[in-house]
Parts: sequence; C-alpha cells; structure tokens
Amino acid sequence: MASIIGPHIHKRALLKHTVALNAMNDGDGPNSYFQNSSYQLLHRRFRLLNRPELISRHSIHHSCHQAKTENILAQNPEFHVFFNDVVTNDFNTLFASLPRDRLYRAAAVPGDFHGRLLPESSLHFGYSSWSLQWLTEVPRAVADRDSPAWNRGRVYCTRERKDVCDAYLNQFGDEVASFLEARAVEMVSGGLMAIVVPGEPEFWNPETEFTIPSEINLFGSCLMDMAKKGRFSESKVDSFNFPFYLPTPQQLKVILERSQSFSIERMEVLNNPGKYTLPSVDARAVVYRAVLGRLLTDHFGSEIMDELFELYTKKIAASPIFQNPDNDKTTTILVVLKRKTD
Repeated sequence: MASIIGPHIHKRALLKHTVALNAMNDGDGPNSYFQNSSYQLLHRRFRLLNRPELISRHSIHHSCHQAKTENILAQNPEFHVFFNDVVTNDFNTLFASLPRDRLYRAAAVPGDFHGRLLPESSLHFGYSSWSLQWLTEVPRAVADRDSPAWNRGRVYCTRERKDVCDAYLNQFGDEVASFLEARAVEMVSGGLMAIVVPGEPEFWNPETEFTIPSEINLFGSCLMDMAKKGRFSESKVDSFNFPFYLPTPQQLKVILERSQSFSIERMEVLNNPGKYTLPSVDARAVVYRAVLGRLLTDHFGSEIMDELFELYTKKIAASPIFQNPDNDKTTTILVVLKRKTD
C-alpha cells in the first residue's frame, strides 16, 4: 500500500489513499501492490516523515490560523496521521511497514473518501496522493450497448471516442466534487489540502510518445487477441472497462474551481518521477499486475492472468516507443487547496 503522509498541529491530519473497487492486490506477496508500486519503493527509500527538517513552515503557519511559526515550533506540537482506505484494505501490512521511531501517531480510518470520514472541523491538513483518479464505478453510459458512449472492444477511453471520454470526465468531475464536499465539512477554515493526481498533457504525439492510458489500452488489445483465440467471448471484453480517469491539468482546474469551499492556492504540473523506477519491460508488467490484477481477475478469472501479462509484456517489448521512459508523457499534477472561511 503506497502512502505519503501529511502533518498537522494538535488535532488531526488525513492521508488519502483509496482504491476504487478494491483494485489493487493486497498483502505483501510477490504480486502485491505493496511490493511492486514504484511510488511505494520511492517512499520506503526516503522515509520523508522521519525527517522533521522537511516539515514546511508555510504549511504549519496556515494550519494554525496564521499563528506565528516560531511559537508553534516552540510548543513541541503533536502530529496525528489518519490513514484512509476501503474497508477491505490490509491495514496490517500498512502498519507493519511504518518505522518504529516515527514522529507521529498513526491510526486507520476505513471507508470511502467520497463521503465523511472525520468529525466536523477537525482536519487541519489533508494529503491525497495518486487516489482521486480512481472512480467508484465505470461510467454507466460506457457499458450501455444502446448508448453512443458504448466502449465496444476497448477497456478505457481513447481520443477518437469523444463520447466515451466525456462520460469518463463527467464521472470524474462528479466524484471529485463529492470528495471536496466531504472534506469541506471536516476541515477547519484556513486548513490546507494537497492533492497529487496523475494526468495527461493537453497535447502529445501518439506516434512517438505514450501515457499511462496508452499502456492501459494495450491491455484492451491483448484481451481482444485472446478473445479471438477463443479464451473468452468478445462480449466479455465489451463489458469490461477500467474505473479510473487521468485528467488534463485544465480539466482538473475547471473541476476544482467549481468548488464553493476551496480555493486553489498553487497548481503545478510535474514530470512523472515514477517512470524511471521501472528498469525493464518485465518490471512494468509486474507493477501493472499488482495494480490491476484484482480487477482483471474478478472479471476474466485468474486462469488467464499469466497468459494476459505474457502477451502484454511481448507487445511492450516489441515497441520502441514504450521501451524508452523518456517517451512517457504522463504528468503528475500537484494542487494545494485552502479551505475558505464560511
């Protein structure tokens, strides 16, 4: 389970890492998300929270309602971090991974983060990292054979299918709005929330570049190849779509600006650091199996998993575009929000 933790003063802080539909492989086995996420590996390598010199004075300043930073630091503040995930998450693996000499108190808050999790006005700082892209469900129009957005033969949205992309974007916007409404009740006036979301650039060249959605759609190609070989029916592929959406920076900005409770204090588009942590084609296949394995198994069955990922690995290896991490144009969007005063 990947985690990046945010500090607070005296009351509560909240880490957001929720996965829709229990998508990721749990536990700490060889195919688990815990062992294979490139971002999890980076976090375990640096252990940011146990370095107090990295705690931002700017964040502490705002979290304490404009109190003087020097006085706050002199008070030896206490940090409480609440980890959030779906109720089926393996919290034992999470807590076993935390350093014993950590400088914060840790607890779990299971539940869907699109609804309320904490008491009213109890949250000073929230951090959502690589979570909001997950949807609670696939857009209904995408799975409806009578809808112009029916995504036949595909498992995710592509540029040439605008109706499908619009359905995903609308679902994403509605769920981000629900997330913000719940946090607005829980957060104190002037509290801060940092959001990190994977995204796509406004423009990129699919002939020479790729993004995470490009790799995801490659799974659709693999599944259709297997269906044509009789491993399962094509209708089985037609009825499956991945429940996440990677927005462009402008799309995310428009959604966030609709909120009546939060203002955008800062927004940056960052290069994707994770793309250099996967040294081989096999390593990338292992990571995707850890992240997507449960969704695929639930729909297609476990017996096809080895064959599917072997085919995926071969297709990645055969493409010079996918082999070069510099061609990966997936972005990381960082947004800092501030709770408005009621």
